[in-house]
Amino acid sequence: MTTPKTYHVKSYGCQMNVYDGERMGELMAAQGLVAAEADQADLVVLNTCHIREKATEKVYSEIGRLKLREAGKPMIAVAGCVAQAEGEEIARRAKVDVVVGPQAYHNLPDLVAKAAEGQLGLDTDMPIASKFGKLPARRKVGPSAFLTVQEGCDKFCTYCVVPYTRGAEVSRPYAAIVDEAKALVDAGAREITLLGQNVNAWGDADGRGLHDLIVALDRIEGLARIRYTTSHPNDMAEGLIEAHASVAKLMPFLHLPVQAGSDRILKAMNRSHTRDSYLRILERVRAARPDIALSGDFIVAFPGETEAEFEETLQLVDAVGYAQCFSFKYSPRPGTPAAEMVDQYLPADVADVRLQRLQAALGRHSQAFNDASVGRRCSVLIERVGRRPGQMIGKSPWLQSVHLETDAKIGDLIEVELVSAGPNSLAGRIVAAG
Repeated sequence: MTTPKTYHVKSYGCQMNVYDGERMGELMAAQGLVAAEADQADLVVLNTCHIREKATEKVYSEIGRLKLREAGKPMIAVAGCVAQAEGEEIARRAKVDVVVGPQAYHNLPDLVAKAAEGQLGLDTDMPIASKFGKLPARRKVGPSAFLTVQEGCDKFCTYCVVPYTRGAEVSRPYAAIVDEAKALVDAGAREITLLGQNVNAWGDADGRGLHDLIVALDRIEGLARIRYTTSHPNDMAEGLIEAHASVAKLMPFLHLPVQAGSDRILKAMNRSHTRDSYLRILERVRAARPDIALSGDFIVAFPGETEAEFEETLQLVDAVGYAQCFSFKYSPRPGTPAAEMVDQYLPADVADVRLQRLQAALGRHSQAFNDASVGRRCSVLIERVGRRPGQMIGKSPWLQSVHLETDAKIGDLIEVELVSAGPNSLAGRIVAAG
């Protein structure tokens, strides 16, 4: 196989995978490769997610499609959590050229070179040494950029593979994060989202927590907005809650997964919080920032979930009034404790109906939040061109998509009045440019 000259990275799943995919692209570019579309690239990197069964199936389907490509057989690299979980097995089953886990992708150039010589490029180690110091400098990014500050998870929720595919919780050094944030702003970012499997578990030996990082980023000239995701209720420290009141650049949005509304199901999930403790956290957050938009994750049809326990989840949704949410049917992942539980599968029609009912409730609250936003004036960060001539699309402080007619450029912050709302976006009218 010849050494590739062009590359394409396709990322599945969470924002951390998006960040990792961007960094792998930068690694390839630093080696002189040129970005190309997937149907033309010599090297295609599939940066995978292993959270749900269908996501894994999509990877194998995509591998099969690439091998039928008319433009010639590409070198295929499988990266991310599926690569970590399945290791050499994915190379045997799918005949790919490179398999690299999420803690080893800084070695991707060497693995590609090995594959070009006809050998399998395989690395699923989880070294203690940080990969971040071996990645190229950030040079050009969009107006909204991701910045990983924490990786791994020590919570061991019974349904989740993350502790096994990403490893234990590790926090990046404070100075390295601040330096990368400054580099991102120099490269064009006006908004930075701090990422981690449990981002609010970030901490260092000097006793600093995520709120200290946010305060440090608040001092960076040229940075207009700060966000963070995904958080765990157990790590929602008082300093972080207070930051929502005191740091103007910290956007009024919090993604805090709860997963279920039943204490018995939460205990079976090993979530280590209760319904009431979760609601008390949200009360404190809303007291600090009354206009905050709340988001979460839910799993329905967990092993043994009764109709009454599902109703408790619906009641929790109504009690909170989420602005956005993600919801899924339970999917057993090999190697997790939940996969060994009795009552593994509720009848498919029951699970389907529960998900539909949950999504309908979440949709009502999302629409209500958007409707209540009509008439507000806020800044919108322009992120991309819309479908219609003269239309641009950006994000409100509450992470809502806003479309408007404007000659503003990508990266501009525009003062807007929100004039109408749909289920997934709002329309805005320019008040003044800024």
